[in-house]
Amino acid sequence: MASAHHPAAEPAADGPSADPATDPATGSDPVRDPWRTSMRLALSEAARAVPAGDVPVGAVVLGPDGSLLSTGFNEREATGDPTAHAEVVAIRRAAARLGAWRLPGCTLVVTLEPCVMCAGALVQSRVARVVYGASDEKAGAAGSLWDLVRDRRLNHRPEVIPGVLADECARQLTDFFRNR
Repeated sequence: MASAHHPAAEPAADGPSADPATDPATGSDPVRDPWRTSMRLALSEAARAVPAGDVPVGAVVLGPDGSLLSTGFNEREATGDPTAHAEVVAIRRAAARLGAWRLPGCTLVVTLEPCVMCAGALVQSRVARVVYGASDEKAGAAGSLWDLVRDRRLNHRPEVIPGVLADECARQLTDFFRNR
């Protein structure tokens, strides 16, 4: 399972001096700060994966108005479904709740950069925005290894906001793999 959904996470910069978007005077980051509360919910979801032996990745889908539509966490070990990544679980639940496969104006917040499969699901579901915590240098498809979600050859390209609570997200994954 070490090569599961996302084998390892590399912490992305998550501090005042790490990003030019951060205001040096206040330490605030107008790009990432609005997503911290949602990312904390995604981190809580990720913790729910651990009892079944799944890699702790959690996701939430927010509606265009910012309301919570759905949540998800990795369920591959629990369900025996290789596609049960947190992102796919959350997208399926949001689509079911809305009664439509298109999720325009919605935002997916996930603790780890999406893999190729999840990036494809994000493009297909037409989410407006992808917000992720830790970068995945080995399997990331939202800017690290590949950049599928912003590929100009595709008909839909969501906005990508990386590095929200990146250190906390990476720590959760590192602790999981260290304790295996």
